[in-house]
Amino acid sequence: MLLDDLTRTLASIDPVDAREEHSIALTLDRLTWNDDPFDEFGDDHHLTASAFIISSRGVILHRHRRLGIWVQPGGHIDPGESPSDAAVRESLEETGLVARHVDPELLFHVDVHPGPRGHTHYDLRFVLTAEPIEPTPAPGESTEVYWFDFVAARERCEPGLVAALVKLSGLALS
Repeated sequence: MLLDDLTRTLASIDPVDAREEHSIALTLDRLTWNDDPFDEFGDDHHLTASAFIISSRGVILHRHRRLGIWVQPGGHIDPGESPSDAAVRESLEETGLVARHVDPELLFHVDVHPGPRGHTHYDLRFVLTAEPIEPTPAPGESTEVYWFDFVAARERCEPGLVAALVKLSGLALS
């Protein structure tokens, strides 16, 4: 996803709440800076990618190893990698599940939040589907990775995810 394409996509999102609306505005501004917004080492404000993995069992959440909060799989975007590809790669690493995009062009949700080491993450969130099997995260990843029904996920997750999970439950049921 080139920066021009990403800018157009971000501008076309109908935000689910005021937090996402603010996050979209911040991310659009971040794309105007004179550096690589994907480079996690170039600046402490960078884009990340994550995925809501869904199946007939609900949605996957994991307890973030550094932050201790329940979130969807995700992480930094590698050099030359698209955000949508990064979401798939991070999902495989953090859950062991082979997941596929519902729509690779669908940027489902955007959130700006503090990341580890004082960084700010401009998180681009996608929706993936996977078989409803048990997660098997890679060594070194969080060992607390589980399927949750949408009600339980909203009760367990980091508060900034609640509105996205409400929106996601509507998508999963349609």
